[in-house]
Amino acid sequence: MGRLTVRALHAVLAVVLTGSVLVQVLMVWALVSGKDQEGGSLPLTALRVITILGIGTAQVALGCVWRLVAMVRRGTVFSHAAFRYVDGITGAIVAAALAWFAVTAVNAPGQRDDPGVTGIMCGIGVAILAVALIVRVLRMLLAQAVARDVEAARMQAELATVI
Repeated sequence: MGRLTVRALHAVLAVVLTGSVLVQVLMVWALVSGKDQEGGSLPLTALRVITILGIGTAQVALGCVWRLVAMVRRGTVFSHAAFRYVDGITGAIVAAALAWFAVTAVNAPGQRDDPGVTGIMCGIGVAILAVALIVRVLRMLLAQAVARDVEAARMQAELATVI
């Protein structure tokens, strides 16, 4: 991966992370300041709390991607240390799906006249879980690459002793 690509990706990740932290701070401020324009209705407050937590899941995933990109730049991504970050991404996606299902549950009582909305929202939650499964498959591919890299290093060491 080229230096320009790594720097551009780090810049984008930094902007997204900064923006998400700003949104979280503003949402927390709206909750604790008592200056809620909607009067602090329970469903809206619950949705705000879930949104704050959901943004946190995205921040965890962004941090893990940041570390993986750094590992790619250094050429160390095909190591066991990378699994921790891939697992972090998977966990963040699963947590985001659970947050989405919580939003669906909070929103469902207001959709009694149109239950299709709740069904669509559940479908989106399942799609988010499917992304977690895709990342899990990619983790298995990384595990195979790490195993092959270790095997290649071992064979190269054997070849060096023969020569």
